[in-house]
Amino acid sequence: MKIKELIEEREIVSIIGSDELQVSGISYDSRKVEAGHIFVAMQGEKADGHRYIESAVKRGAIAVIHDKELQDSERLFPVASFIRVRDSRKSLAFAANAFYHMPSRAMTVVGITGTNGKTTTTYILKSILEAWGKKVGLIGTIQQMIGDAVYPATHTTPESLEFQALLHDMLAAGCSHVVTEISSHALSQKRIDNTVFKAGVFTNFTRDHLDFHGTMDDYFLAKKRFFTDLLDTNAMSIINHDDSWGRRLSESILTGQYTYGLEAGADIMASEMHNSFDGLRFRLTFRGRVYDIVSPLVGLPNVYNILSAAGAAASVGVPWEVILEGIRKSPAIRGRFEKVDVGQKFLAIVDYAHTEDALERLIYTARSLTRGKIITVFGCGGDRDRGKRPRMGAIATRLSDFVIITSDNPRSEKPEDIIKDVEAGAARKNYLIEDDRKEAIKRAVLMAEENDVVLIAGKGHETFQEIGGKRFSFNDREVIEESIRHLINNR
Repeated sequence: MKIKELIEEREIVSIIGSDELQVSGISYDSRKVEAGHIFVAMQGEKADGHRYIESAVKRGAIAVIHDKELQDSERLFPVASFIRVRDSRKSLAFAANAFYHMPSRAMTVVGITGTNGKTTTTYILKSILEAWGKKVGLIGTIQQMIGDAVYPATHTTPESLEFQALLHDMLAAGCSHVVTEISSHALSQKRIDNTVFKAGVFTNFTRDHLDFHGTMDDYFLAKKRFFTDLLDTNAMSIINHDDSWGRRLSESILTGQYTYGLEAGADIMASEMHNSFDGLRFRLTFRGRVYDIVSPLVGLPNVYNILSAAGAAASVGVPWEVILEGIRKSPAIRGRFEKVDVGQKFLAIVDYAHTEDALERLIYTARSLTRGKIITVFGCGGDRDRGKRPRMGAIATRLSDFVIITSDNPRSEKPEDIIKDVEAGAARKNYLIEDDRKEAIKRAVLMAEENDVVLIAGKGHETFQEIGGKRFSFNDREVIEESIRHLINNR
């Protein structure tokens, strides 16, 4: 493929050299450049790719795409061509899509965005599509899947180059459908631009990632961009009608849409809900017809996740009898209200809840299922939005019977400083502080009595703890299992 085929003409500011050269690959990390590659220099969160242009050229880059003025391009020009563009990230997304032959055009791709519920919704939708007999690709927070093959995930939504490569691999493997989580970071950084989506889901919108976006309005605009700028003109939007931001979004988009929720006025409505540790049962109403929903998933948040997945499935033509079957077969998801049972007389739950809304929903769900005490273990991540820490402290202490405030992923911050921020919001004195997460979980297990619920919140499926810039092996599920077994064996 020639250089000029990988660049959107209207994005070009200037060209030094030839754009007729054949390209063998694309890189935005200079360490991964090989002979014949185009190197895309762009500003990252921690590093600026423009600083590594010379390194990329020395490694064999035949062309450089950049969006900043360069002082020494003439010196390197005999070796490489230089194409200055308006936006390197936008150009990377265009180049990646072109290089991998626009794979999304040959598949049905559904994107799911929102603050909470993205992961669970993707798995429910995957289950529905598989019940329809389709081979499905999945891109998300926990892992990436091509049919039944599983690959580790480093980001909720990969950079555009990896994203398009995944779609290409999914198409080559025979996938007809893809479900993907879409983060606000990905939308701001144009990682999914040029992808053809047949449907888009908006799960909900609450405070998160303000360390990156700055304000709630900017955070919302990143989410909104998916529906107003990136969805195919014939695509359907599936919007949470009960969410005030969802209603605001619904009023501003031009694509067709289904709204869903529990409140009157939604296109897809749930009623007569029955929730237990064995799962959910409720009635779903759509276009005058009523369907009986049975799911092994637990809690009100999963009612919304099921409604959104059902709406997305219906929008791409899945028959309702298949939708019901797929919902019924949808498996429990790692780190999402995941039950841990090794023979103890209390319930232990591991959950990814790391926002105030998710933590509140988690505790309410547990409260609806037991008459015992709720013991919550949680912390907040370092180098992230500090404003949510006291809010989460208030929610945990107000709604739980007892709270153990501990460390999450402190990253470059001191755990004790993060804990002080959380403690500042405490609504009651029903808590203790234990900055060692393993010890905190052990203490919660020792406190628990028959019919109590121990909630371990914040890390969910993660198998590491990030401290001082290093990752250490740590798995909430393994720690609580070990703690319970030790308790049982020493009684």
